[in-house]
Amino acid sequence: MTAQTKIFETPLYPYARHPDQDAATPARHTAVVVGAGPVGLALAIDLAQMGVEVLVIDDNDKVSFGSRAICFAKRPLEILDRLGCGVPMVDKGVVWNLGKVFFDDRQVYEFNLLPEKGHKFPAFINLQQYYFEDYLVARARALQAEGAPISLRGKNKLTAIDQQSDHVMLDIDTPEGPYRLRADWLIACDGAGSPVRRMLGLDFVGEVFQDNFLIADVVMEADFPTERWFWFDPPFNRGQSALLHKQPDNVWRIDFQIGWDIDREKELDPANIDKRLKAMLGEDIQYELEWSSIYTFQCRRMEKFHEGRVIFAGDSAHQVSPFGARGANSGLQDTDNLAWKLKLIEDGTAPESLLDSYDVERIHGAKENILNSTRSTDFITPKSETSRIFRDAVLDLSERHDFARPFVNSGRLSVPCTYDGSPLNTPDALPGGPARARPGAPCPDLPLAEGFLLERLGGRSAPRFQLLAIGVEVPADLTVPGIEIEVIALAPDASPALKERYLGEAPAALYLIRPDQHVAARWPGFDRMAVDAALNRALGKEA
Repeated sequence: MTAQTKIFETPLYPYARHPDQDAATPARHTAVVVGAGPVGLALAIDLAQMGVEVLVIDDNDKVSFGSRAICFAKRPLEILDRLGCGVPMVDKGVVWNLGKVFFDDRQVYEFNLLPEKGHKFPAFINLQQYYFEDYLVARARALQAEGAPISLRGKNKLTAIDQQSDHVMLDIDTPEGPYRLRADWLIACDGAGSPVRRMLGLDFVGEVFQDNFLIADVVMEADFPTERWFWFDPPFNRGQSALLHKQPDNVWRIDFQIGWDIDREKELDPANIDKRLKAMLGEDIQYELEWSSIYTFQCRRMEKFHEGRVIFAGDSAHQVSPFGARGANSGLQDTDNLAWKLKLIEDGTAPESLLDSYDVERIHGAKENILNSTRSTDFITPKSETSRIFRDAVLDLSERHDFARPFVNSGRLSVPCTYDGSPLNTPDALPGGPARARPGAPCPDLPLAEGFLLERLGGRSAPRFQLLAIGVEVPADLTVPGIEIEVIALAPDASPALKERYLGEAPAALYLIRPDQHVAARWPGFDRMAVDAALNRALGKEA
């Protein structure tokens, strides 16, 4: 039995009868998360670290079968670091920054996703989703042992919901029969086929593309480098495309574009997969097929990400095609955006209307992902002969000319979302400030004398707002009722990267940083009234 097979078969949160099932009246929980995948577990950990009582339910009790999501980008790794599990995931994962693009049988160019130095985390790691979930469950168990208010219930299937003005009533089925719960908030992290979404009669808007891709995860000894390799029109898959990626434990992800009018059962036949693999890798290849699947390109989202006290995150709220690694990565950015807002609403520090900003900001992120994913799909699968001629010309030119390379689109890879136009932003007031750290942007990391800046930003035990003062004097007694504000003072020469990443042409700067490490406001100096107004705006209050 391989290690992978064993992890698929091991219950991580097995069913156990809970006193809630015998309660005379339905027990009430602050937050109930449906779905123990990467998004649901990350959200639950974030809430629990801030002291919000959270229950995760899932009709399964094990990790997801198969590698599934494997590419995790720098920004989600930074989020996971704040949740206490980023470093072990990087240690286990395959780190990569370099990608190569091939046309026919030749390489046309390569790219480096993080040529810039001075970051704690790499551009990407590859890590099978089953390991990812295993690490998150271990982190949740560690928090439980420390007394954090988090619990997981396997084989608990949500069957019905009844939304009230101040809670949601849940019907849950178990191996020992049904029971009921109340939840202040229900967060649906239950995947693209979201039963919660169906129960509310809600649907996606968007497009399903007429193309299919075959995933084959194979265990094999190979000396390919740890890079992302993408082929257009390769000899082994003429007229289509293919992708090769390395994962831990000598597992390799191979994607074959296979077209629209297919026999799915035939394509998933191991004998046919074997033919494809041998055409690509050679007749002598020795491998073990670990997992295979077929997926269809889809770029869709809900029109709203919350309906009263029911909130959607991850694939339950939006879907994009896998090329570009935007699915799980955008889901983790959903949780990062949502958790601190729910905490402040629960505490009475922020109004419930703050939740509207979750819709605004994460729908902005979903639109950005869908746009990039749609463009990738159109380039990978041209819709007309004219489009194909244009694409092939671009690929030919990219081999020799730099100007053509930005037009090549084998899946624009996941980048952090900047919340331009968010109602929580204060208009930029730092003349000459770098665009990468404008209001709405996630804070760029940089090295300090000890550790990295992002290790000091955000908070685990409370949703802190922070003032990053770079060459600016800020009063030590700065307090706002109900809000923890920490001042982080840095000299302009504290890091060589400060000028390029935070100062630009300004000699000094003051940044107001949200609990999710996004910039809320920035100024050239300290003004108490301006800071108070920006903080109120970032809390969803009247500015």
